[in-house]
Parts: sequence; C-alpha cells; structure tokens
Amino acid sequence: MTTTQALLDSLLAHKASINLATTEQKNQALSAMADQLVAQTQEILAGNAIDMENAQGKISQVMQDRLLLTAERIEAMADGIRALIGLPDPVGLVLEESTRVDGLQIRKKSIPFGLVGMIYESRPNVTSDAAALAIKSGNAVILRGGKEAFHSAQAIVTALKAGLEEAGLSQKVIELVQDTSRASATELMTAKGKIDLLVPRGGAGLIQAVVENATVPVIETGTGICHVYIDKDADLDKALQIAVNAKVNRPSACNSAEVLLVHEAIASQFLSRLEEALAGQVELRADSQAQAILNQATPAGDQDFDTEFLDYILAVKVVSNVEEAISHIAQHSTGHSEAIVTENSRTAELFTLHVDSAAVYVNASTRFTDGGEFGLGCELGISTQKMHARGPMGLREMTTYKYIITGDGHIR
Repeated sequence: MTTTQALLDSLLAHKASINLATTEQKNQALSAMADQLVAQTQEILAGNAIDMENAQGKISQVMQDRLLLTAERIEAMADGIRALIGLPDPVGLVLEESTRVDGLQIRKKSIPFGLVGMIYESRPNVTSDAAALAIKSGNAVILRGGKEAFHSAQAIVTALKAGLEEAGLSQKVIELVQDTSRASATELMTAKGKIDLLVPRGGAGLIQAVVENATVPVIETGTGICHVYIDKDADLDKALQIAVNAKVNRPSACNSAEVLLVHEAIASQFLSRLEEALAGQVELRADSQAQAILNQATPAGDQDFDTEFLDYILAVKVVSNVEEAISHIAQHSTGHSEAIVTENSRTAELFTLHVDSAAVYVNASTRFTDGGEFGLGCELGISTQKMHARGPMGLREMTTYKYIITGDGHIR
C-alpha cells in the first residue's frame, strides 16, 4: 500500500467525525484554524522561502508572485477562513419538499460529499481555502499540491491541523499528499469508491489530464481566456479603467483579461489611450486593424486568441459590432468570465443573453470572479462546466443532496 492510499483509508475512517460535527463545532474549528495560520506565520514563511528559492530560474516572475507568501497574504488567508464562520451551514438544508395526495412526504436535503480531493499547482492559499471549505461543509479533504509549493503547503496544513486539535476535532480529516509525482495524482484520479469528488485547479494541462483520466467524479475548474468588449456606446473613461484593471491588477489570476475586443467606431480613439496607459507594462498582440492604430503592437499569431497568457500580454481585435464580439467569444472563450462596457442597455442585454460563460459582466472588470468578492468566503475554484456547480465554488457547491421519504405504512 502506498502512502497516498494509506492517507485515503485514514480519511475514510475519520470522515464521519467532521460529518457529525455541529455548526458550532465547525465554526470553532475554523476560528482556531485561522488563528493558528497567523500564529505560525514565521513557520509558513520559512517553508515558502524554500519554495521560492527552488523556483528561481524555473518559473516566470508572474508565477513566482503567485507562489509568494507574505505576512499580509497569510492574514488574508486567515480572513478568508473567518469569513466562512458567518455564512450559513450548507449541510442539512431542506432544498425542496412536497407531500403526495396519499400523504407520502418527500424532502430533498443537502448533505456533504464525504471525501473531496484537490489536485492543484503553485498557489499556497488553495491549501487553506480548500481545507476550510471542507470543514464547514462537513467533508474530509485530501490535498495534492504541486512540488513548487510543497513546503508552503506542508507548513499551512500543520497550522490547520493544530487548529482542529485545539477545537477538539480530529486532525485526520485534512491530509496533504507527501508524494508530488504523477503517480500520486493518478492514484487520486482513480480512487473510485474512496474519493467522492475531485477538483483540479491549475493550468490547462493539469485540468485536461484530470478530466481525461479520472474515474472518480470531477468538477472541471477552467482556464480563463477572459474577454473584455468595448462597445461603440461605451463611456471611454470607464472602459479604459476597466480594461487596464482586468489585465494588470493580477495577470496570473484566471479571471484576468486575455483578449480585448473593440468596436471599430471607437477603436482609433480608445486603443490610442489604452496603449498610452499600458506603455512599457503590457505587450499588445493585435490583429491587422488594431495594429494599424497601435504604435508598439506585434502581430497576433494563430494561437494568441486561444491562449491563457497569465502574464502581461493582451491579444487585441477590432470588431464591427456586438454580434461579431459575441461570435468571437463563442469560438475562443473557455466559458470563464467575459465583460462588456457600454451605456446602451439593449446592447448589454443582448451580450448577457448570448454570451455563455460562468460570469458575464456589464461595466465591470472580470477580476471580480472570485468567491470572496461574490460573498461566498474563500473558494474551491471557478467551475466552467454546467453540471452541479458553475462559477465560484463556495460552501453550497461542496454539498450534494439526498431524498428523504417519510410514509405511514405506504406500499406501492
């Protein structure tokens, strides 16, 4: 038996302890977990320092920023956990109920999945977010992070386990896989009968590998080829602010803009202002119409409108109308987040009706697609599929349901 299989068996043996915990017990555990994260800041930073040193020369500066932890970021992780305390317990809710004419009562009630698995890459905060969501929703969780963030994740899990112990709950409902090879990922993907739900979070390669190879249920969290469309009826000051924020606020995030679409009627005026605002900061890769307007842009290649750059790169295209923008998004989007900037309510309605993504914005940056920003506390990921969960996955998305039928000697 491998160490990963041993962890799975241990989690299965102890998952009932968190399933049976009361809302008060779970909230006390979350509070203690958050406090322990802050109390063990130096230990977590020491682990992160090892990961950062190992990352030098191996991953980009933008991805290093995604890996980096600071005292402020650890405090933010703790605040994300504390935010869950004030949210309703998602377990035990009666979602629907009815009574048949013969008196048979049927209730649809929310329940935990049981054992949730996470396979993710270099973002240390995913470790605490996933664990906290699991605890509040009554699930056990097995975490398999990437080798780039292993020492950070190890220190975070140590702190979270200390919080569970302090609150009187079993430490064995949160486990971190020690093996970061492909073998351990494969073990989780094929742990049928043990893992009730598997969530991959990371780059396109990781997500595709899990979706194609898993024999356990998977929620596909998507890559973010996110679009911002600047309409002919846009307020250009507002549009400039939104476009810049969507690209540069944190380009390594999946909700950052990768493609800018601009209506031809305002393209010359707007793109000149955009280029000035982004000068020296963002590389613009433009189609022929946009390139004729821009001074420093490079020609867009065949794959530039189908790439999640996660970097200071933006693909730019001029379109003739909102219908062309919608058509382009339908062809190239990953179904994550798209935005329109317009003062025309009918155009906005057309865009929101026909753009089929998890989050569609009107006059706002795509950077808001986030569990915390949506009032969900921390998040498990952004689902781009349509089954069970879509968009930011919070507490409710960590539960499934069952039917409870009550009779009085009823037979069929």
